[in-house]
Amino acid sequence: MATELARAMKEDQLLEAIRDYARLRGWLCYHTHDSRRSEPGFPDLVLVRGGRLIFAELKKEGEHPTKEQRKWLLQLDKVANNWNESVDAYVWYPSDWLSGKIEEVLR
Repeated sequence: MATELARAMKEDQLLEAIRDYARLRGWLCYHTHDSRRSEPGFPDLVLVRGGRLIFAELKKEGEHPTKEQRKWLLQLDKVANNWNESVDAYVWYPSDWLSGKIEEVLR
């Protein structure tokens, strides 16, 4: 059942669910609505609260980040490793939302 729900959830639905929850938890949220004129691969969502910074690439279940997205995530992960849990980079899927994994990160 959860697998079917995850596969049926579209990326924009996942984005809205995460943004709504993040805002309820006091996070500032940024999402580029039209990325056609932006740097290729930049993550879908940037979240900031209380000295923490999260970059999240959102994907439909079963999809993988593009080469450009992987490049950004790799570099952001290097920054995250230097800042001891104040900066994080994730790839999030609907199954992460449905399992509560994303909510746990945003608490």
